[in-house]
Amino acid sequence: MKRLIALSILVAGLGATELANAPAQAETLTLYSAQHSQVDSMLTAEFTKQTGITVQVREGEGPDIAAQILQEGADSPADVFFTENSPELNLLDEKGLLAPVDLATLKQVPAQYSAADGNWLGVLARENVLAYNPALIKESALPASLLDLAKPEWKGKIGFAPSDADFLPLVSAVIKQYGKTAALAWLNGLKANGIVYQDDEGAVAAVARGSVAAAIINNYYWYRLDTDLGPAKIDSKVYHFKDGDVGGLINISGAAVLKSSKHQAAAQKFLAFLVSEKAQQILGQSDIDYEYPLRPGVPPNAKLTPFKDLAPPAINASQLGDDQDAGALLQQAGLI
Repeated sequence: MKRLIALSILVAGLGATELANAPAQAETLTLYSAQHSQVDSMLTAEFTKQTGITVQVREGEGPDIAAQILQEGADSPADVFFTENSPELNLLDEKGLLAPVDLATLKQVPAQYSAADGNWLGVLARENVLAYNPALIKESALPASLLDLAKPEWKGKIGFAPSDADFLPLVSAVIKQYGKTAALAWLNGLKANGIVYQDDEGAVAAVARGSVAAAIINNYYWYRLDTDLGPAKIDSKVYHFKDGDVGGLINISGAAVLKSSKHQAAAQKFLAFLVSEKAQQILGQSDIDYEYPLRPGVPPNAKLTPFKDLAPPAINASQLGDDQDAGALLQQAGLI
């Protein structure tokens, strides 16, 4: 479950062979993670196998973990924060709590997917999409723009999860693209038209069973449901927004080393591992995490639409901000 509880509120040149040859250490890293537990387990097991460094994982929702780190400040036991949305990292960066990522590690992924100041690292990407039920609505009737969902003709047809942590960056993108006034109008329209679900998992399941015609989700929730149910049983499809529409926003899962970490070298090694070819292949080949590896040359799961065929808005992860304005607008609209 990905439910938003708090609003105040990821070595170039170090390949798998070098990691494998690293000496075993008695060191233990503390990882604060908002990733799915299966993803954490896959990655930390491989990292320990390669380096001998053990990883203690504390899991939660991204905004909640960011709020906890803010409260802990310099006394935080966390060494690394690995989260599913970049605004949480932007927030901690603004507060001066992140250490610079090793330059060689940053060079392993395209610069637009990491912090502009180099203080956090992009690891994976996923896309905002609509899940839709073709028995209830034809693809030709789906909107050209995310903002169209606020129009009266969508009343009773659209599901969304405003309290899901993944919805915040989408609101931030609408603010960035159109301003706060237009974003609030869009939210008010969604509130009037939409059926509210607790999280993206609930929304995509509702589409599949025919409770609602379409829902705003992140792409990987549809693919996870497809894996669970099987392609012969899932009664829904994925619709991609086109032509740079804000609805096709790319979310970045990223990681950072906390400035307060007492294991700086090991923490930097973990970030280097996350974007190493081996780790990115583990993620790309799994049927657990349907995200796009950001290391060039590593293909995603074959079920996914090729990354080059996506048409996201021209908003990079640093420009997306820290979600604080998005949270305030959601409160103003009475959606949280």
